[in-house]
Amino acid sequence: MLKLEPRPELSRFWSYGSPILALLITVLIGVALFAALGKDPVKGLQVFFYEPIKSGYAIGELMVKATPLLIIALGLAVCFRSNVWNIGAEGQFVCGAIAAGGVALLADKSTGSWIVVAILLAGIGGGMVWAGIVAFLRDKFNANEILVSLMLVYVATLMLSYLVFGPWKDPQGYNFPQTKTFEAVTQIPRLMKGSRVSIGLIIALVGAGALWVFLFRTRAGFAQQVGGLAPAAARYAGFSARRAVWIALLTSGGAAGLAGALEVAGPIGQLTPYVPAGYGFAAIIVAFVGRLHPVGMIFSAILMSMFYIGGELAQSRLGLPKSLTGVFQGLLLFTLLACDTLIAYRIRRKAGAKAATLTTSSLQVSTPITAPTAPVAPIAPTTRATEGGL
Repeated sequence: MLKLEPRPELSRFWSYGSPILALLITVLIGVALFAALGKDPVKGLQVFFYEPIKSGYAIGELMVKATPLLIIALGLAVCFRSNVWNIGAEGQFVCGAIAAGGVALLADKSTGSWIVVAILLAGIGGGMVWAGIVAFLRDKFNANEILVSLMLVYVATLMLSYLVFGPWKDPQGYNFPQTKTFEAVTQIPRLMKGSRVSIGLIIALVGAGALWVFLFRTRAGFAQQVGGLAPAAARYAGFSARRAVWIALLTSGGAAGLAGALEVAGPIGQLTPYVPAGYGFAAIIVAFVGRLHPVGMIFSAILMSMFYIGGELAQSRLGLPKSLTGVFQGLLLFTLLACDTLIAYRIRRKAGAKAATLTTSSLQVSTPITAPTAPVAPIAPTTRATEGGL
């Protein structure tokens, strides 16, 4: 039999090896899933892990998907390292998209290229406002930020639906629930011709570097992490717990709002009910698979974008439902949680009941029961009294 034995100290090897093992287990389960659905497992793995990187254009599309995931995950890492559980990044993403879209709709033929900066700032502001609601309720009323941030996702989605079905609906859009297509001047600049990769990729990579400096090279980043790991020690050191909550949530909300602005003023080019693509929830997996480290989250964002593109290709080429993307994301998360057990525990083999019985029997055979050769001395009364007192 096998048992889990606590390690004397956390394993550094499994801290980095656990995500790799989780990915391998996810792939094996995926092979079994394709076989159960009557599909060729090799083709199934090919659409998920080879097709997204087989050409320059495919890699560009991979970066388009990875950009919002990475930006949102960077903000969430600040929250999670501060022990602030922002689960509503999807709502902050949507609010950033709404704010950015509102600014983009103001543009006309005479508007200058400065509008791009205004759009990005509006997206950041929209996400920060939505996250600020969570911070205010947590700070003033000690509300649970998990529930508040999650419920605000639905409010943001309904607000978007109201706008695209009502006041912002394109009058020449054949009654489709969408705004008019934004002017060309509002388009986020692209890095190269013939590709949809925009400057958002550069912003994401610069943000990863900035987060590394903030977390590991500044006093403010140290204060955020101490407040999350040991609130009492943070108070003793003079760090403000309230400030940590506000910084974490506003940073996370601003990052999610920026991702929303880059999305609607980039690949989408308008507001539609389909702006909520699940990036805010998938970024939670990206953050934890990347170990809340900027470098790790870059790779996990690429992996998660492979799942997105692979799900779309599996739908068109293999006739499988697009929800397969969510299946792979969930498998990766749950296998990661299971493999993380190896960080604090190690697997040991223990003797079973049969082995214990054999051991007892052999002891009885090798040590026969015989009468004692010497009489046993009686216990003195004083000794009994003493033992009774003990």
